[in-house]
Amino acid sequence: MIKIDPNKPLPQIHQRRTVAKSGLFTVEQVDLEFSNGELRTFERMAGGGRGAVMIVPFINEHEFLLVREYAAGMHSYQLGFPKGLIDAGEESIEAANRELKEEVGYGAKQLHFLHNVSMAPAFFNAHMDIFIAKDLYEQTLPGDEPEPLDVIPWSIHDLDALLARDDFIEARCITALFLAQKWLKEQ
Repeated sequence: MIKIDPNKPLPQIHQRRTVAKSGLFTVEQVDLEFSNGELRTFERMAGGGRGAVMIVPFINEHEFLLVREYAAGMHSYQLGFPKGLIDAGEESIEAANRELKEEVGYGAKQLHFLHNVSMAPAFFNAHMDIFIAKDLYEQTLPGDEPEPLDVIPWSIHDLDALLARDDFIEARCITALFLAQKWLKEQ
């Protein structure tokens, strides 16, 4: 049996300082003292956004939509689910529907929250809400992508082929895929 102390205090932050900043990222050094007296300095990407959303949009009972877009970090085109940042004043469910309209040209009459995930929480203060979208209808909004995205339907019955692709590798997309598969089985 795993024992977790719910009253364990968080480390005390003695000092935070910005050590690097770009248009997208702020890197902080954080001087910490743990409850046992141990002192450490950690570096992290400072959070400041409202979070992000990812959507698994089902065009019918057996097919979902993927987008193929340029991934600057890998300098390649990658397949994944529509995603984007939550704008000021938006709830995550509103951002999910807006991103669908911007990236795949559909809105959703039904959006089901699946899970909130983070990526490398030891280094990033960022979270993403994952949704299933169903009962889609055509509607397009202008997006912020530098070029039109390729929209690709994929069968829920052919997941092994999707997972075998070299261009479907983002951990959050793979997580969303398995969460969607689990959600469908429970319906």
